[in-house]
Amino acid sequence: MRSNTKKLIILAVIAIISILLYAFYDIKGGFDYAFPRRMMRVGAMVVTGFAIAYSTVVFQTITRNRILTPSIMGIDSMYEVVQTLIFFFAGSLSVWVVNQYLNFATSIVVMVLFALLLYRFLFRADKYPIYLMLLIGMIIGTLLGSLVTFLQVLIDPIEFLSLQNRLFASFTNIKVELLYISMGIIIIAFIYGYRIMSQLDVMSLGRENAINLGINYDRLVMNILVLSSVLIATSTALVGPITFFGLIVANLSYQFLVTYKHSIHILGAGLISVIALVGGQFVVEHIFEMKTTLSVIINFIGGIYFIYLLLKESRAAG
Repeated sequence: MRSNTKKLIILAVIAIISILLYAFYDIKGGFDYAFPRRMMRVGAMVVTGFAIAYSTVVFQTITRNRILTPSIMGIDSMYEVVQTLIFFFAGSLSVWVVNQYLNFATSIVVMVLFALLLYRFLFRADKYPIYLMLLIGMIIGTLLGSLVTFLQVLIDPIEFLSLQNRLFASFTNIKVELLYISMGIIIIAFIYGYRIMSQLDVMSLGRENAINLGINYDRLVMNILVLSSVLIATSTALVGPITFFGLIVANLSYQFLVTYKHSIHILGAGLISVIALVGGQFVVEHIFEMKTTLSVIINFIGGIYFIYLLLKESRAAG
């Protein structure tokens, strides 16, 4: 326990140093202008990092698989579908695009409704195992991706360029009002998540053991799935999809912090998320000079890390 506490302190210190470095390094154009905008980006990265970290850790608990993430359910793909349909039918100058609040709310509502419908019709503890639901989620995500690709081919090239800016995660153009709304949603979700933290520790023992210890397992699983969907939908609507990020930070937390307590793993994964996002954005802006985006780097590293985890699991199974 003390060892984990020291490790969390180390992560917190690195996260603070990363934030200070990003906030104050090489400020140009006036401190009063640059500093608030940098801190707004930091706020977005902190909110996004903790939302993805929490949703991934609890999702992997109920699936009992450290390779799966909420994105496997196709929620990220639904975000791309929503944006593509808006650009395809309404255009980049429509109120659905120009009004960021309307676009933000529409994205969250559609993604959460998609998740609710998926869980409502597929998740039946007595009929369908959760892995069947995950498999169907993968298939739906693939179909949605194919639909997006088909519609993007038909979109006007200029409209397509505008659409592409929304389909890659970006921390540079964030409305402070949207950040406040996202923070409100995520704080409410975290309050509920904190109340069920001890039950998550019991759930990690398995369905039968958790039920024997008094956990309403099926209902709690449904609540966690919905909670994960809300967190992922909010973070995705705020900055855009980051496919492999949750996979990376959750597994790094498992390797760095040896414990069964979800409170420690979630805090550790959240701090690692802040370090990765803030540090990564610093590298993108000051080393790569904005020639690439943070999401491209994360997906590249995440893809390699995902292959490593698959090979590791296959060796362990063999």
